[in-house]
Amino acid sequence: NREEVNIMTVEDPVEYQFPRIRQVQVNVKAGLTFASALRSFLRQDPDVIMVGEIRDLETAEIAVQAALTGHLVLSTLHTNDSPSAFTRLIDMGVEPFLVSSSLLGVLAQRLVRKVCSKCKEEYTPSSALIKDLGLEGKVSESIKFVKGRGCKLCNSSGYKGRIGIFELLKVTPKIQELVLSRASADDIGKVAHQEGMRSLREAAIDKLLEGVITPEEVMRVTQSLKK
Repeated sequence: NREEVNIMTVEDPVEYQFPRIRQVQVNVKAGLTFASALRSFLRQDPDVIMVGEIRDLETAEIAVQAALTGHLVLSTLHTNDSPSAFTRLIDMGVEPFLVSSSLLGVLAQRLVRKVCSKCKEEYTPSSALIKDLGLEGKVSESIKFVKGRGCKLCNSSGYKGRIGIFELLKVTPKIQELVLSRASADDIGKVAHQEGMRSLREAAIDKLLEGVITPEEVMRVTQSLKK
């Protein structure tokens, strides 16, 4: 947020206020929607635009056009993972060639509960648990996981605080080709993984092996995803 960079946001609601950033609150009753705010922004020579959420085709199309005309556009979508963002935009009605040419990358994220640092203890996981996690043959037989016994600090839950896990999909020529051909999210994900993307499941496993979270948290936040 340097003075020479014109950053504009439209949010619902504005949760945090930042210096040198022009933030606009959505007010549907007054006719101020994500789409109408975006149109107004484009007349004010912005460098960076942040759209709180893309909820409809109108907002999606304006955001795409803004990206194609030299603006850095940041926004959010509700999807299970990063590959699904492409199919979600296309399902909304955005043409595949616009999606493939406007997106630079997609970052999926989820919050997981951290093990309480005060009552953390190690234990040896069962072979069945190792198998359920997809770690069979990938970890040492002497591997240790952690869990919280429960204490006053964590209100006897065994958990204290949260940490993010992330999945970054960078748009490459191969990904663009798949989007243009209306490939499924699964197919996009497979190619992205081949090109180095680490999935949300893998990110969660990393935190598990670091002794930050429990296997139960891995299962909870990634059970709807493919291993």
